[in-house]
Amino acid sequence: MNRIICLLLLSCVIGSLSAQKKDFNYKFYGFVRGDLYYDSRDNQTVLNELFHLFPKDVNLDPNGKDLNANPSTGFYSFSTRLGLDINGPSIWNAAISAKVEADFCGYSKSYTLLRIRQAYVNFEWERSALLLGQTWHPLFGKVSPNMLSLSTGSPFQPFNRSPMLRYQYGNGKFKATGAAIFQLIGLSTGPDGKSMDYMRDGLFPEVFAGVDYTHNNFLVGAGAALISITPRTESEWNDKTYKVDERLTTATYMAQAKYTGRNFTLAAKTLYNQNGAHMLLLGGYGVSAENELDGTREYTPFKVSSSWISATVGKKYQGQAFLGYSKNLGTTKPLLDVENNMYGSGLNIDQLINANLGFVYTLPCWRIGLEYGCSTAYYGDQNSETGRVDNTHAVTNHRLLSTFCYYF
Repeated sequence: MNRIICLLLLSCVIGSLSAQKKDFNYKFYGFVRGDLYYDSRDNQTVLNELFHLFPKDVNLDPNGKDLNANPSTGFYSFSTRLGLDINGPSIWNAAISAKVEADFCGYSKSYTLLRIRQAYVNFEWERSALLLGQTWHPLFGKVSPNMLSLSTGSPFQPFNRSPMLRYQYGNGKFKATGAAIFQLIGLSTGPDGKSMDYMRDGLFPEVFAGVDYTHNNFLVGAGAALISITPRTESEWNDKTYKVDERLTTATYMAQAKYTGRNFTLAAKTLYNQNGAHMLLLGGYGVSAENELDGTREYTPFKVSSSWISATVGKKYQGQAFLGYSKNLGTTKPLLDVENNMYGSGLNIDQLINANLGFVYTLPCWRIGLEYGCSTAYYGDQNSETGRVDNTHAVTNHRLLSTFCYYF
């Protein structure tokens, strides 16, 4: 059935190209990509080991052997991508464009599905633009690391594509952005795991405001996002079910910079986030208090600082370097229980460091590369008073990645 759906979608794309409507222009694009990787130990990943985040902690068996010290390797091509850019007739004095982009990363261990990456319509006037649909989260922004890994700098770089209403206004050098962002793929986490219910029950979308300044080869910018979720609407307390009113509101702040030269690019970004797990950042939240009458909970977010810097040299023969660092700054209030009722990613990590070196050989329609990555996480004991991690020990993963892309 899934194969039939994919074939029907492809037939629709091909049919649209052969039978264009009047005043519409279509551009079909994409690539075939293959990734061969090796990891020295088990890791926290997305897409069945291909999207690497950080190494898992040591887990000793009764004989003192680490259950997570398992080297692994694999080869995948489900990141292959298909896209369609569309330009249509103008309306309300606005140039209209649209994008539909998909890949095969709707993955489980039993099948791979065609999934939507981006799907939006954009209205563009002389100085402003209004986008309706799914695209990159504004915190991903115009500044991202240039690297071979699909993770694109995660968990130091926000990684999220979501449905949104986004408005931009600019005068050539300055561009201001405001957005109301909903959830579909990048989901908040909570008592029921990852779910869009926490935002849905909270009633409000995530909101973003930011500004970028571009001059010659330089770009600098800053922005902030605010998200308010409802972790639960009911509590099980003393063998009874109670209706509860719970809310957690958190913010993420970002600053970024980029220099683009003829054969050299340097980019950097720094973030301070609270509960940024829906963007594949380290962090989340925990329970800070519990009402003795009906079990209503109060929550406190983890504060995490993340920064990265990326450099690229060359064109045909290209060298790439990336360095990322994250630090757990603790919680705003003491935690009620450090063994349970904490939700997020990497909450027992004090520091995370990642360094990548890559080489890319570029030909017409081809891109072939090799990348080495070293990721070290400092795990330890959770301090309930501060939310920080004490008595740390280092766990390191070494990753080798070889990839090819054929563009069309």
